[in-house]
Amino acid sequence: MKNSISLTKAITLLIVSILIIFAGLLFVKAPAAIVLITAGIAAIILSLLWGFKWEDIENDIIDTLRKVLLPILIMFGVGMLIGAWMLAGTIPVIIYYGLLILKPSIFLVAAALACALMSLMTGTSWGTIGTIGVALMGVSIGFGIPPHYSAGAIVAGAYFGDKLSPLSDGTIMAAALTEVNIVEHIKHLMYTTIPCFVISLILYIILGFQLDEQVQNTKNIELIMSTLEANFNLSPILLLPPLIVLFLIFKQKPTLPVFGIGILLGCILAVFFQGRDLLEIANTLNNGFTDTTNVKIVNEMLQQGGLSSMYSTVAVIFAAALFGAPLRTSGVVQVILEKIVKVAKTGKTMMASCLSIHGLFYTITGSWYVSFSVFGPMLAPLYDKYGLHRKNLSRTLEDSGSAFGPAIPWSTTGVFIASTLNVPTGQFILYTPVVYLAVVFALIYIFTGFGIAKADPEVIKDNMKKEAVLHG
Repeated sequence: MKNSISLTKAITLLIVSILIIFAGLLFVKAPAAIVLITAGIAAIILSLLWGFKWEDIENDIIDTLRKVLLPILIMFGVGMLIGAWMLAGTIPVIIYYGLLILKPSIFLVAAALACALMSLMTGTSWGTIGTIGVALMGVSIGFGIPPHYSAGAIVAGAYFGDKLSPLSDGTIMAAALTEVNIVEHIKHLMYTTIPCFVISLILYIILGFQLDEQVQNTKNIELIMSTLEANFNLSPILLLPPLIVLFLIFKQKPTLPVFGIGILLGCILAVFFQGRDLLEIANTLNNGFTDTTNVKIVNEMLQQGGLSSMYSTVAVIFAAALFGAPLRTSGVVQVILEKIVKVAKTGKTMMASCLSIHGLFYTITGSWYVSFSVFGPMLAPLYDKYGLHRKNLSRTLEDSGSAFGPAIPWSTTGVFIASTLNVPTGQFILYTPVVYLAVVFALIYIFTGFGIAKADPEVIKDNMKKEAVLHG
């Protein structure tokens, strides 16, 4: 049986963790993985000093790693996919046609809409960013558009589509852990998600008008296109891998096998269209595309991908598991929630408290897989108590968790995006209103009552009966 922790100790543990994380990242500027490991060691030491068993902490570390194993494998898949599609000429041909068709004035809006559509249909923001997102970054470099503008538009589109897709693992998990019908959950998410995306598109239209006057560099574009023509056998057939991957994911096939098919197709096309041998393919899958074209701007577009490009991201996930485990073992979250129940006199204060505490926990741990698993089942009964529909909670989990991830530099999502698009979080996040305005709209709705759903009294009774049976 685990020991209980006092409120004072729980707050102390959180404060120590937050101080280490912010000091390490903002002042020391140490790598995110090292900072999280340091915070995790401090949390473990305090937990052990307060009487918690190492075996319990170790079990929670293993349990957390089990939950994040799939995203780790997906990240490795994305790394190899980018490498294979670069070598095959798939991403270069997308860049080529993009420069041929698009204009700087409409690029940001087109990028956001294209990523939104792909993410909506496939349910994967990471897959969208790692494939079409990488290609669009290449197009933006060709146009001379600031990378942080482009990354902002790509991430905004990818996460808009991801939140509203019934195929998204974050959407599925938020609905499942709060016992909410997924269609109801998605409809409720529209209250915070659609206004944010509309604001984002307006921003991109305004930036586009400015860009049209600033980045008209025809010689630069011609140089890039001629370099791609000289180094790759460009053919529309090279578009088959992304089209097949998109179709299979749309048909709700599992992500990992689909990425495997995409990688295999890329390797086959690399042999037949680019004349590559097996050793070159193997090296690219591991190290990414490393060929040089003697044109710096083209090298920046193409030299990406590979398993090795994801190692730092995976290190952050492992570090987050190490850090999050003692917080779960010591029952820090449970103690703070109990305090919320005592203090919150109305549904509004309760919902605002839940949004804040989940956002804080997610910000600290950097993994929504962890925060959803902890807070979903734990907070759901609170919403029943106040006569509120649980879909308010499922929306809160997404607005302050999976969809907020790009704003947290040390989160699994933040590290993945920064490493995949080669743009630091602090540079692009301001141009991704979908991410941070959702929390603003959520708070507005909580305090105005607009967009807040009441629960059916009969459903609440059933939920309370289930809780009573569950807890004996």
